[in-house]
Amino acid sequence: MHTTGNTLLVTGGGSGIGLELAKAFLALGNEVIIAGRREAVLQQGVADTPGLKYVVLDVSDAQDIQRVTQTLLRDHPALNGVLHAAGIMRGESLKVGATELEDTVATNLMGPMRLDSLLVPHFLQQPNATIITVSSGLAFLPLALTPSYSATKAAIHSYSQSLRYQLKDTNIRVHEIAPPYVQTELMGERQANDPHAMPLREFIDEVMGIFQHAPEADEILVERVKPLRFAERGEDYAGFFTRFNDQMAAARESEG
Repeated sequence: MHTTGNTLLVTGGGSGIGLELAKAFLALGNEVIIAGRREAVLQQGVADTPGLKYVVLDVSDAQDIQRVTQTLLRDHPALNGVLHAAGIMRGESLKVGATELEDTVATNLMGPMRLDSLLVPHFLQQPNATIITVSSGLAFLPLALTPSYSATKAAIHSYSQSLRYQLKDTNIRVHEIAPPYVQTELMGERQANDPHAMPLREFIDEVMGIFQHAPEADEILVERVKPLRFAERGEDYAGFFTRFNDQMAAARESEG
């Protein structure tokens, strides 16, 4: 992608990876609009980072996506990029039913797909445009403790591949960022302070370095996610899957 001179919408932009990527792209000379459900959080992000703009958007709500997109395209006709960072990740026990299924699928999968369907016709009219989706290393090696989340990330990876192929002869570039386990509040304060997770600042710096030095890369992969991303290429995927999930389950149990 062109890393400067864009008008970029960042969903899930009120906190975590979304907010920090929004700040990084703003610093490179882009106009950046952060979006999320909680207006107070968005207002705080804008107050802390002069130059950011915001719009309230619930990506799990099809009607809200339709309404907000119409307003965005009216108020920001130069809009030529979207970064899908909104996400829900919650633990689930499939013995009692995937209780978070509806919200997780609506936010992590249907939200980006619906938003893209409305933005692509507009993007095709721009000199250049970009669609960036934040998936996860768990798209390639699922965490059994979070089955709905892992499944939606595998699905959004598949969708991104198809979208990239269909747009390959157009002005729109399609990128996928697959984070490892990062210090954010995606699963609460424990994750944000977990020393086993990749520091958020370190993750953002590495991602932006890839964008700037390898702007044509389809997948934006920091070094710490590569064991997950390429797990299926190993000779013992089933063993790796079991060991990974046993370790994660044991760590969760030890926390009480």
